[in-house]
Amino acid sequence: MKGGARKLGAADRRLLPEGRLAGPMPWVIAIMMFLTVLAAAAGLGLAGAARSLGADIGNRATVQVVEANPDRREAEARAAVALLERQPGVERVRRVGADEMAKLLEPWVGTGGIEGDVPVPAMIDVDLTPEAYARLDALGAAVAEVAPSARVDDNGQWLAPLGRLMNALKWLSAGLVVLMIGATAATVVLAARAALDTHRSTIEVLHLMGATDVQVARLFQRRIALDALFGGAVGLAGAALVLFLIGSRVAALGSDLIGSARLPASSWALLVALPMFGVVLAMLVARGAILRALGRML
Repeated sequence: MKGGARKLGAADRRLLPEGRLAGPMPWVIAIMMFLTVLAAAAGLGLAGAARSLGADIGNRATVQVVEANPDRREAEARAAVALLERQPGVERVRRVGADEMAKLLEPWVGTGGIEGDVPVPAMIDVDLTPEAYARLDALGAAVAEVAPSARVDDNGQWLAPLGRLMNALKWLSAGLVVLMIGATAATVVLAARAALDTHRSTIEVLHLMGATDVQVARLFQRRIALDALFGGAVGLAGAALVLFLIGSRVAALGSDLIGSARLPASSWALLVALPMFGVVLAMLVARGAILRALGRML
């Protein structure tokens, strides 16, 4: 009996006790949202780190002059710098100073571990255009003519596996986000069906009072939306706390590569939008599941 449909007011909404904190659904959604935000943050952080790695390394090479004799090493290093500065496609040439080399080697040899009789290679950083980077072998041959002990290292070649690993982990994180969204939708469907079975007699009374299926579905939809909103807020707060603690530990490491995985403001805006997306998803999924179930009940 659906004739004479009327609007359902606040008194009718109280026919379905909400009890948002008593049932398991909001806490299940909170756990789902917690994991979803962490997976999304991991994916965004890895994407940022991969972009930073590509921008920092990009078309860059390092020239090492490994001559043991300090005088000849210095002469070859100067000759290599002069040659590189004249080469087409070379954007920047920077000689790594002795103090910087000592700082780089300090974690392995300790403070003051480099003495005058220890041969330390001369290091030259070279930034190239993409065209010059493609001709790196020819550039290495030209450097070898003026500095026989020089060796040209392709930084991108050594770090390419790391970049591929970051990209793979990024897509893995995206897949986990999709799976968690699917699991959340399935949880909402199960919760909606359970609520319908629990309040079957109340639904029959509402139908006798003239309520339509859409109106009844709206009551359950409102309840599930509130559960999803509470669970999403709790999950987001827990994930934000974990990310803050991890960020503080990463900052203490002082690593440029790991530090590049930090989340910018735009990424945080996307993470904050996830719970709102979860609420909308829960409402739509619940509405569809309830309307289908009500159609089979009558």
